Amino acid sequence: LMGSSTVTTFVESSTGISEGGRTGLTALVTAVLFLAALVLSPVLGIIPAAATAPALIFVGVLMVGPVRNIDFTDITEAIPAFVTLLFMPLTFSIADGIAFGLITYVLLKALTGHYREIQPVTAVLALLFIVRFLFMQ
Repeated sequence: LMGSSTVTTFVESSTGISEGGRTGLTALVTAVLFLAALVLSPVLGIIPAAATAPALIFVGVLMVGPVRNIDFTDITEAIPAFVTLLFMPLTFSIADGIAFGLITYVLLKALTGHYREIQPVTAVLALLFIVRFLFMQ
């Protein structure tokens, strides 16, 4: 409702869970921080983009670290990971990069006969992303 990407709120929530937050307190803290960001974003908007570049580069380096855990010997895992990494900067959207990677993952798993590895939620999300991209203007 406030213009946040659904992927952004999901990532914030899953980060809390991965750090051990299992109660509602994690979600509450995330909600409070989002409200604070809502109030502070106009003030922080005066900071020029060039000043935030070093922080974004550092975040990018941290995001690339888990790439070493991808099984590049399995083509049905490697290609979707590559598509995700490629489409994030090409589309200027983390959400779109994840969407294209997810669609690629489901298609490759299904077309190579590994359809049992596709979780139902993953298949539904891929279909929703395809519908979204078909109806985007």
